[in-house]
Amino acid sequence: MKFKTTLILLVVFIILLAVILFVDKKGKQEQAGPEEKLTTLKSADIEKIALKRDNETLNFKKDDKGEWMITEPQEAKADNTEVNQIADSFAELRIERVVEKEGADLKKYQIPQKEVTLWTKGNTLPVKILIGMENPLDNTYFAQKEGDKRIVLLSSSLKSTFDKKFFDFRQKDIFKFETGEVKKIQLQAKDTRWDAQKKDNEWFFDKPLRALAKESKITSVLDSLSNLKAKEFAAEDKKADELKKFGLDKPEYQVVLTMPATNKEVTFALHKDKEKTYATTSLSNKIIVPESDVLPELEKKADELRENKVISFNTWQTSKVAIKKGALNLTLIKAQNDKWYFDPAQKQEADGSKIESLVRKIEGLEAAEYIDAPKALATYGLDKPLAETTIWTKETGDKPVEKSFIILVGNQDKEKKQVVVKNARLGYLFKVDSAFLDDFPKEAKDWKVPEPEKKEPEKKK
Repeated sequence: MKFKTTLILLVVFIILLAVILFVDKKGKQEQAGPEEKLTTLKSADIEKIALKRDNETLNFKKDDKGEWMITEPQEAKADNTEVNQIADSFAELRIERVVEKEGADLKKYQIPQKEVTLWTKGNTLPVKILIGMENPLDNTYFAQKEGDKRIVLLSSSLKSTFDKKFFDFRQKDIFKFETGEVKKIQLQAKDTRWDAQKKDNEWFFDKPLRALAKESKITSVLDSLSNLKAKEFAAEDKKADELKKFGLDKPEYQVVLTMPATNKEVTFALHKDKEKTYATTSLSNKIIVPESDVLPELEKKADELRENKVISFNTWQTSKVAIKKGALNLTLIKAQNDKWYFDPAQKQEADGSKIESLVRKIEGLEAAEYIDAPKALATYGLDKPLAETTIWTKETGDKPVEKSFIILVGNQDKEKKQVVVKNARLGYLFKVDSAFLDDFPKEAKDWKVPEPEKKEPEKKK
């Protein structure tokens, strides 16, 4: 019995292979033109798509806002990128090869195994593409457009579309937002809690401390939430019992984001149960299992996220420097020729390498320790600072932005090789490495450009 079945399958295979080889040989004489198309539609005009394969039909339809929705086998928001890819692929189908100009026997090519139907704006009748088997020689697809007698071969690149499942076409995020829209964050995790808000393009913590936050780290927290996508859907229409089931009635992690420009406030709730994390938002009726682990970002304390640099600027943008130290009082200006001068009239040149060396060291100052909620400035020698440096920067562009930063230098701990410094615009102090003090000039002449050595006239022989 087994031998008979094997023999029958072998015969079928030989016949099928013969058909394919015949078609391939014949097709070489009927190559399609380089730009010959099976369909000539505008992708943007496609408003409805039906993808039928393996006893399953996926229906997509644009809503009033032009967003794709899945209507079958289940109503859900679609991933616009994925569905637009179908529209783009089938709007202008390039013919790889014409197999038969008047194909009568569709069964020979197993047409249709799949169907793609496209409805376009202003047309009541759709365009239907009937897809057959793969050509084993190059993985192209035998196909026919309804109403067109030709049997053609279509690109093997369509395989990725045919292999995608219902889940692949779903919108997997539970709330889309642009990180730049967020102006306030309130975060509560297992062992941490902090509030921060954005002022003049900088993030500041309000709780549990008042300090400048490192923008890149806050952005990383926001990115982890904006990129929160489903690996699976735990609940489609969350109810109170489902929130309780997945621990989201009393979540371990909760983040409230405020976006004044769009008048939105959204709460992300997350809870870890054994090996799975469950997530939802106040503006979503879904509960998902995220595809990536966002929890490590949410567990970071304010101390880990605060800015550790005394001031944040780029040395190459520095346009002016003022220094007060003891009897020394210098103002240095960078001219358009990138040289430094002691005066605006550019009569006396300064040593740019020494100036920029100090500026670079100030740019690199990082906290070895913070003094939050400091006492009176006199306690730290900042009422009469050892030195005061003001740095001006100018950002290039269509609208150049000028900024200034004032750094005050206080008490020095020679044993620890540290000094207390204050960024004048912040309410707390820093202890930093005191090595940068060695770059301060003692007198103005220390930063003058050395005069070229005079060559003695050669003695006559």
